Parts: sequence; structure tokens; C-alpha cells
Amino acid sequence: MSYNRIKTLVNEELKSYFRPEFLNRLDEIIVFRQLTKKEVKQIADIFLRDVFKRADEKGIKIEVTEKFKDRLVDEGFNPTYGARPLRRAIMRLIEDCLAERILTGDIKEGDVVIMDVDPDGSIAVLAGDKKMRAEIDAVPAGIA
Repeated sequence: MSYNRIKTLVNEELKSYFRPEFLNRLDEIIVFRQLTKKEVKQIADIFLRDVFKRADEKGIKIEVTEKFKDRLVDEGFNPTYGARPLRRAIMRLIEDCLAERILTGDIKEGDVVIMDVDPDGSIAVLAGDKKMRAEIDAVPAGIA
């Protein structure tokens, strides 16, 4: 179904629920289409660039494997809520995990950190020659 057709249907539906006086007060009605996993992965790349930049300012280089990025997208994908769950997944799987390790001294300025997923599905954080297992509460995909 085309975007214009969907927009027309939504506007007709709104007219059946709301009085014209209310609808006239609205500046614009925007109809969004659901994101695909491919689009969410592209959004993840944008969000990750911001995380990488902030870590780089602290002297820490972060790299993520494709497997980790796929896990991030799986946990952050929810067609109903758009990219909001993705942002929370990034906070939980990367930012919170790294913050804990920075505070404990496992990761320090000058380290290169690689985020990966082990064969058993757990998040692996590799910093220098150390491999740390991330202790992250399991959350079903799309709920993050």
C-alpha cells in the first residue's frame, strides 16, 4: 500500500473519531511506516558512531563485531516502537557494560575494546589481552 493511500485512510479514520474543531487545531498529521531490521541496523551504525566518539574522547577505542551488531539490532528491534528500544539496547549492552569496567579499572585510557558475542550467546568484552564476560540480564528481543 502506498504512503499516500495510508495517509488518506488514517485521515479518514481520524475524522470518524475526532470533531473537525479538534482536527483543525492540529498543524500536521504525520504517518510513519514501520522500520525494517535493515533500517534499524543503519540507525544502530549512527548511534554507535556517537558512542565511539564519546569513548574516543576518553582515550578508549571501541570496536564491535558484526555478530555483536546483529545481537544489538535483534534486542533493539521492535516495529511498533521504532528506534527507541535500540537506544536502550545500546545503553544496556555497551554503555553500562563499559562504564562498569572503566570504574573497576579493567578498561583504561589507551585500551582498544572489542565487543563480541560468544558462541553461547553471552556478550564478550575484550580489552587488550583480557577477555571479560559481560554480565547482562537477558531481555527478549524487542523488549529492551
